[in-house]
Amino acid sequence: MTRSTAAVGGVAVAGLLAACLAWPRINDVETGRTPEYPDLQPRSYAAGEDRVATAAKAVIGRLPRWTLVGAISGTRGTDLQAEHVMPLLPLKDDVTVRLRRQAGHTQVSVRSRSRAGPWDFGQNARNIRELLEELDREMERSGR
Repeated sequence: MTRSTAAVGGVAVAGLLAACLAWPRINDVETGRTPEYPDLQPRSYAAGEDRVATAAKAVIGRLPRWTLVGAISGTRGTDLQAEHVMPLLPLKDDVTVRLRRQAGHTQVSVRSRSRAGPWDFGQNARNIRELLEELDREMERSGR
């Protein structure tokens, strides 16, 4: 092995280590409840719970590598269960979307949890961001 090959390998390993240390060592992220991601906050929409639930189901249905696996509605509100599959690895994350009616608005909170491993390398936060950004767009298109 030449010096340049060894140097490139060393830089690659150092870069990988730095990238790994950049993410919190967690595998369960929830809006408003995970201090490591203060930007992930619940959403509030002026629309009724049924309208927001319909929009959330539509969003989950069109996002790549997302599947709606269940939904339940009751007096407490609506919970949607979804699954996100990693693009290159057969790893899955469980995502729960909770919709609750509060003071004339529908509050949406999201939890994403990895099924395997104690460390998600930021994937659960990315799941929540992706879902909420698309839900914001969907609700804006429909006039909230």
